[in-house]
Amino acid sequence: MKTITIAMLMLFSVSMFAQTNTELKKHYEAYYKQMKKQGDVQGIINAMTHLDVLEPSVARKDTLAYIYLSEGQHMQALNTIGVEKNATDSDLNVEVKALALKNLNQPKMALEHFEVLYKRSPNVYLAYEMADMKIQTKDLAGAKLNIDYAMANVTDDMKRAFYDQQQPYETSMKAALMYLNGLLKFSENKTANIDIALKFMNDALAIDPNFNLAKISREALEAQKASAAAKNKG
Repeated sequence: MKTITIAMLMLFSVSMFAQTNTELKKHYEAYYKQMKKQGDVQGIINAMTHLDVLEPSVARKDTLAYIYLSEGQHMQALNTIGVEKNATDSDLNVEVKALALKNLNQPKMALEHFEVLYKRSPNVYLAYEMADMKIQTKDLAGAKLNIDYAMANVTDDMKRAFYDQQQPYETSMKAALMYLNGLLKFSENKTANIDIALKFMNDALAIDPNFNLAKISREALEAQKASAAAKNKG
């Protein structure tokens, strides 16, 4: 009799837990919809976190990580989905890892995930980002391959955003690639390639005279060239 009573109590507890779990899930689904309607991002994050605890889902984790990324919370995004490279990762998952690591100034780790995205679906924008990071990490041969691909596939309507000024601005992707090519040539040989690097900066500014980074780089190259000339005279 005692055994039967214990068994019944256990079944009752399991039933109550399942019922409570279902009710909680319904509550947070409704809460999520309301927060979405109100545009309350933190509320959306809270609702999705609770739903993922109640009913774990890879797709939900990927979406939650993407929301964190969109809000500039890069470490939280990575804490949600990790930094490991997995063959089964969705495109969204890989993109979040790549961008979060890039924004946390981890270009080598970020490049591992950018390479996955590029292998799945190569495009000019990815090629630019990868070339930029490869110049930073001294993989100049790899950067050249990405730039060559981008130059062969860029179109006149493509733009690239820059954030080096207080007010972000866009420039032509063709101009951006000219600028990047100039950086690459200068990185390959800081003495012998000054003139060719300057030519690329001038080509970039011919496309977009207001391209601030190209202006700054041209001024720095001209100053270095003038300094080298003065030393040679002396």
